[in-house]
Amino acid sequence: MCRGKVIILYLKKTLEAPGLSREAQAITMLLSLDDVRRIAQLARLQINDTEAEQVLAQLRAIFALIDELQAVDTRGVDPMSHAQGAALRLREDQVSEPDQRQLFQSIAPQVEAGLYLVPKVIE
Repeated sequence: MCRGKVIILYLKKTLEAPGLSREAQAITMLLSLDDVRRIAQLARLQINDTEAEQVLAQLRAIFALIDELQAVDTRGVDPMSHAQGAALRLREDQVSEPDQRQLFQSIAPQVEAGLYLVPKVIE
């Protein structure tokens, strides 16, 4: 099955869902083919009518999903930095390698005041 058809079927199913408010349905329907063409023009994308219709269906599905997510009551839910509650393991900050700055600068083509000199690349 074509990816566009899957998105259109998802969109149709989502818009007919009983839990989706009329406002959410109206918002997803506000986007038109002219809007898609304008967005494509601004992004310097060349799309034909078939592609524009597919993109419109995909964008409507995305907006419908966003509306569905915004309808979820999240009061009382603490924000999380990670979905699984994982914590970073910390280690002590210690130097693990010797300082070889002098060695590296001794083989560099040009060095001045401890800095590497490189040719100018951009005019």
